[in-house]
Amino acid sequence: MTPIVNSNYDDNAITNSAQKIKFLYSYRGKILPRPTDGKLRYVGGHTRVLSVDRSITFAELMVRFLELCGSSMSLKCKLPTEDLDVLVTITSDEELVNLIEEYNRFSLSANKDLKITAVLYPLESLKKISPPPSTVSSLDFSSVVVKSPSVAGFWCLNSSPAFGFPAGVRKVGGKVRY
Repeated sequence: MTPIVNSNYDDNAITNSAQKIKFLYSYRGKILPRPTDGKLRYVGGHTRVLSVDRSITFAELMVRFLELCGSSMSLKCKLPTEDLDVLVTITSDEELVNLIEEYNRFSLSANKDLKITAVLYPLESLKKISPPPSTVSSLDFSSVVVKSPSVAGFWCLNSSPAFGFPAGVRKVGGKVRY
């Protein structure tokens, strides 16, 4: 019996696969200890595999993750010799290159192609910062008379210096007059 040879599978296919790296990425879940032995594991969410060219930039990788996850994410990766308790945050091209080189070294010593284990976290939205309570807003300026120079023939009387009124507008007896 003659073996079937696929003419499309050649050295180029091997070369192309060597130029790719795979990310085993998880998102929208949590890292929790396993009840039996306490070893950390990823629970819930989604876990997928992404194959990319080894020369991908950090920005390009994050765009791919944005497209796949539906939102901007922070990238944290497990080193090949560590467990999930040590995740390295990747934020630049240099850090991504170092991570890929670390996986390459470990893959060569283990004689197998490893996937980079990544955990994606949603970027924290900017927290709303409220201004501290103002002591000025709690003061009563209703009895203060402020005379300012004439502007287009109008005087600003009894206007609140804390908030002010447009030029030509005055406050008389608690009512705003034009």
